[in-house]
Amino acid sequence: MKKYIMPSLKLTLVMIVLCSALYPLLVSGIAKAAAGKGGGAKAYLDGKVVGYANVGQKFTEDKYFWGRPSAVDYNAAGSGGSNKGPSNPDYLATVQARIDSFLVHNPAVKRNELPAELVTASGSGLDPHISPRAALVQVKRVAAARKLNETLIADLVRKQVQRPLAGCLGPEKVNVLQLNIALDQISLKK
Repeated sequence: MKKYIMPSLKLTLVMIVLCSALYPLLVSGIAKAAAGKGGGAKAYLDGKVVGYANVGQKFTEDKYFWGRPSAVDYNAAGSGGSNKGPSNPDYLATVQARIDSFLVHNPAVKRNELPAELVTASGSGLDPHISPRAALVQVKRVAAARKLNETLIADLVRKQVQRPLAGCLGPEKVNVLQLNIALDQISLKK
């Protein structure tokens, strides 16, 4: 019996040290070397933190671009999806309500022009990005709400497009928070 207990206790002690001390220290050290020093990529407007660029934010006013809906109401402490399948009646009703709301706020947009990402939540519920198409479809509403030229707003969207890594890894995307900060900076200058 002693032959089995001692190796088990030694292995348990080694794993406790590895998993409870060394691994967390390693991960923390890597985070400290990354952008934001492990505290997230803070986004600023006029020297004040207005959010985190790597976490989706809730924008519902017409003067802002809207991001992807969130099944967790943008709560970064508990990311996750709704876990409802595409044929679930509750899920379909939620998506239909999002479509109806979007079309009411964007009357110039036809239903078939509406990108799916603007009415369906991401898997994490915290996706900070939308496609350039999803941003451009909102230009008319944002320009009207801010009384700005649509071409100016569309150009701003195009400037905010982040290209794929190495030119081919991933899609083009727009960070909604950074786009809205750039929009507020234009409005402040006017």
